[in-house]
Amino acid sequence: MSTATVVGGGPNGLAAAITLARAGVQVTLLEAADTAGGGVRSFEGIVPGLVHDHCAAIHPMAVGSPFLTELDLARHGLRWLSAEIDCVHPLDDGAAGVLHRSVTDTAAGMGPDGALWRALFASPVAHFDELSEDIMGPLLRVPHHPLRLARFGAPTVAPAAALARAFRTPRPADCGGIAAHTFRPLHHPLTSAIGLGITAAGHRYGWQVAQGGSGSISAALESVLIEAGGTVETGVRIEHAHQLPDADVTVFDLDPHAVASILADRIPRRVANGLRRFRFGPGAFKVDFAVDGGVPWTNPDARRSGTVHLGGEFAEVAATERAIHAGRMPERPFVLVGQQYLADPGRSVGDIHPVWSYAHVPNGYGGDATAAIVAQIERFAPGFRDRIVGTAVCSTTEMSRYNTNFVGGDINTGAKDPRQLVFGPRPTLQPYDLGPGFYLCSAATPPGPAAHGMCGYHAAQRALTALRR
Repeated sequence: MSTATVVGGGPNGLAAAITLARAGVQVTLLEAADTAGGGVRSFEGIVPGLVHDHCAAIHPMAVGSPFLTELDLARHGLRWLSAEIDCVHPLDDGAAGVLHRSVTDTAAGMGPDGALWRALFASPVAHFDELSEDIMGPLLRVPHHPLRLARFGAPTVAPAAALARAFRTPRPADCGGIAAHTFRPLHHPLTSAIGLGITAAGHRYGWQVAQGGSGSISAALESVLIEAGGTVETGVRIEHAHQLPDADVTVFDLDPHAVASILADRIPRRVANGLRRFRFGPGAFKVDFAVDGGVPWTNPDARRSGTVHLGGEFAEVAATERAIHAGRMPERPFVLVGQQYLADPGRSVGDIHPVWSYAHVPNGYGGDATAAIVAQIERFAPGFRDRIVGTAVCSTTEMSRYNTNFVGGDINTGAKDPRQLVFGPRPTLQPYDLGPGFYLCSAATPPGPAAHGMCGYHAAQRALTALRR
């Protein structure tokens, strides 16, 4: 029987291990933390019984993942839930961009911009299951559905700023909020890509959360792995190649710099140099709140939305993303707020609710962004400050301690500029291959971050191809 070691137990490491184990390979997954899951874990602590997500919280890209949908995760305890409204981007005048699950309902609230919204998303959403076969893998390969991919892909090449100019009103401000998930200046090419992909996936499957916290996703994946015969060992940190068990293949769910350090001269020099040149992006400064009565948003739709983006009109969001990319901390950073308890009331304790938030900040930002996050929420929800019962703060330094892949607080595991978005750590048609027997499967590889597990699946498929040879 062939053997495999997977180093790192985030969703991609778990996905790689499952794919290998289900193919008959004897798999051992090694995780440095006390529990597997990487950025997909949950915790209690601010108030006993209150459930917060450590990092990933809302999962439009995971619900319909071609890999996850094959696993029957419901049988392993995973249940998806959604709030009444998916995402709201409030403006200072009390209006808001409102993203519903339905393309038609979303367009209906956009006035003269509704027709453009339908033109952008009606067809891709209707055929998203076919499209996902192409957009959830390496981009430089022969597509399964070239015409559909070309139609969807044409707008993604443009900067988000150019796409935003096509709208006539500030109501679709959330175009900027969703595009800002790239952590890139919104006038750069391809900054529309991730935003359009998230929006299309959300319209198809909803911006859903995992019942009981995002850790339920990791627990279900670990259960699948064990059922398939795999083994999980936690509290095992690999820092040198001599610590690696003997195995036919080794797959790394780690950032490229860490892999280059571990493997050193065991992989070709050009590959190691490419990994060392890998660039990280801006960071996230996270604050979890325990809030009495929830957030008193001025806009009523925000009170029913699982996700709220805070940044004002598009020009303001674009300015903050330019600033953090240049290493400057803006006075009013872009802030994401998660109200997962609206879909999953079991996370609350009485009328005390968990509110998840993080701000975009420069990589390695050493200051305290707590006051800036509170001020941004207070801006659109006067009285919020008085409802705070407790907080849990995770700086960029603490974020990288919690998950070593998040270097400098970079929760995307790498800058998603055009080169790294398309190729991963180095220009190659095989972004998962490191050298004979070694593979990379972290979110540094295509299709990038989220709890979809597709990076791990594709890396494992490359390893299986080599084993069959």
